Amino acid sequence: MNPLDRVIGFFAPRTALDRARARAALSLVEGVRGYDGARIGRRGNGRSPSTSANAEIGPAQVRLRNRVRDLVRNNAHAARIVDVLAAHVVGTGIVPVSRTGDAALDKRVNELWAAWSDQCDADEQLDFYGLQTLAVRSMVEAGESLCRFRPRRLDDNLPVPLQLQQLEPDHIDGTKHGLLSAGRDVLGIRFDALGKRQNYWLFRDHPGDSVATVYESVPVPAAEVLHMYRKLRPGQVRGVTAFAPVVTMARDIADYHEAALVKARIEACFAAFIKSEDNGNGGVPVGPETKGAKGERLQSLEPGAIMELRPGEDVTFATPTASSSFDPFMVHSLQAMAAGVGVTYDQVTGDLRQANYSSLRAGKIEFRRLVEQIQYQTVIPMHCAPARRRFIDAAILAGKLPRRAQGYPCEWIPPANEPIDPLKDLTADILAVRSGRMTVPQFIAGWGNDPETQLAEIARVNGLIDGLGLVLDTDPRKTSRAGLTQARPEGTVLPSTDVSGDPAA
Repeated sequence: MNPLDRVIGFFAPRTALDRARARAALSLVEGVRGYDGARIGRRGNGRSPSTSANAEIGPAQVRLRNRVRDLVRNNAHAARIVDVLAAHVVGTGIVPVSRTGDAALDKRVNELWAAWSDQCDADEQLDFYGLQTLAVRSMVEAGESLCRFRPRRLDDNLPVPLQLQQLEPDHIDGTKHGLLSAGRDVLGIRFDALGKRQNYWLFRDHPGDSVATVYESVPVPAAEVLHMYRKLRPGQVRGVTAFAPVVTMARDIADYHEAALVKARIEACFAAFIKSEDNGNGGVPVGPETKGAKGERLQSLEPGAIMELRPGEDVTFATPTASSSFDPFMVHSLQAMAAGVGVTYDQVTGDLRQANYSSLRAGKIEFRRLVEQIQYQTVIPMHCAPARRRFIDAAILAGKLPRRAQGYPCEWIPPANEPIDPLKDLTADILAVRSGRMTVPQFIAGWGNDPETQLAEIARVNGLIDGLGLVLDTDPRKTSRAGLTQARPEGTVLPSTDVSGDPAA
């Protein structure tokens, strides 16, 4: 509060309160704080020092979100960044595997989850892993994702009477905030006296939808909402797009690229210029002649044409200029843009001209650390785990699963990281397992598979092969990497199996 407001507050507290409310509303409209990408006017407008995360996000969020969406729609590099992050964070899905300790119950839970995940989308178009991808894309592009639980009736014939409705974060009414609200609301979220999320103020329809009929927000219990965003500062309650540091840079890159294209196109339009001393009123055309928009003579050249000029005429051919700064500017700008968003330059551009195994691996190691951080600190705890808990609760209430005091723990297995050089990477993994740096289950999980399921399948296949009396080059129990028969310790007895592959009792 400035000195004038303090003086007014001493003599007229209500008037001072009205001024504070008006100033807060004006800051929401003008969006002058925080992010260059949401700033109005010239670069370098004054920043607000020592502000909280919510004070910076609030005024800038809507404008920043809209500008990034425009970038993703119209900028190839921005669209590529969203695709890359969604593909690496989710891939084909971050899959839960039940870990109750009861093999029969685990199988039952996994089968029920698989059946439910195919029908969990309230829009009836995606499965649970498709909703994961949609949520991550929204978080990268808009800064956050929003999903509502939609309980269903038992007679809806769903595996579990529950569905998920993915929404855009625009549904959160950010005007429910501070002095503009009657409760303890921060950017559209109501908190109780202990600081716990109590309600979300949500619009019934998307506020930007042309067919929306109701623009009034209603409180929805926080327990009914999945709100996912990267929490970058303590106390931050809303998300910020990953493009926030590079919005202005991305536009500069696009403008420079367009200017270079326009320059090249203009230069390519002029092949030659005819100079004449008769002011263009005579002369022999050097090619087919047309009239321009202002009546000027336009002539075209054809391959193999023989030109005959009259005395006093001369032809000067255009010499398009080449800009030596274009490539360095684009490369360095795109490198900075990629670094600002958290991906590598080659992922944004596909430019692998100077890449090799070492450089690619070094870049991917840091990128994978970022992806793992997003997976285990954002996507799983904010989206996957709450959805799983709600699924278990709905299944218990519907009588599909028994109530257990120990609950239903599970392990989330993210997609595998594709190797840069499969032979080198696999050799390194084998050495890591043999040296004890990594266990076999960790090795299997690192390739996106459930260790227990994978080992059980290996045992089943080995039993089937042994029962048929086969010895394969790919069986490390019997053949070495060179294809030689492995020596077995004396007295080793292989387990007896039948031809179905089931070990004999």
